[in-house]
Amino acid sequence: MNKERLMKILLEPRVTEKSTLIGEKHRQFVFKVVSDANKPEIKQAVELMFEVQVDSVRVVTVKGKNKIFKQIRGRRPGWKKAYVTLKPGFDIDFMTA
Repeated sequence: MNKERLMKILLEPRVTEKSTLIGEKHRQFVFKVVSDANKPEIKQAVELMFEVQVDSVRVVTVKGKNKIFKQIRGRRPGWKKAYVTLKPGFDIDFMTA
């Protein structure tokens, strides 16, 4: 896989209450990824950027919400997030990374 492509797959870490609890309990981390990324690409991108070993990847497509502003109807765009489980002994620290 092209390194340039791998560097663009992970858009941002999703740091929420739910993702923090999952991270502490199951060594899982949540990332917002580009919508055309697949599981092997996400795995390679995380291993490249954070120098860890990935155990598994789960992908969820989040559908955009319908919104109404005054009398104009619109729809927010959908996006994709990935739940990445690390192998024992590895951890990602977003404060120093």
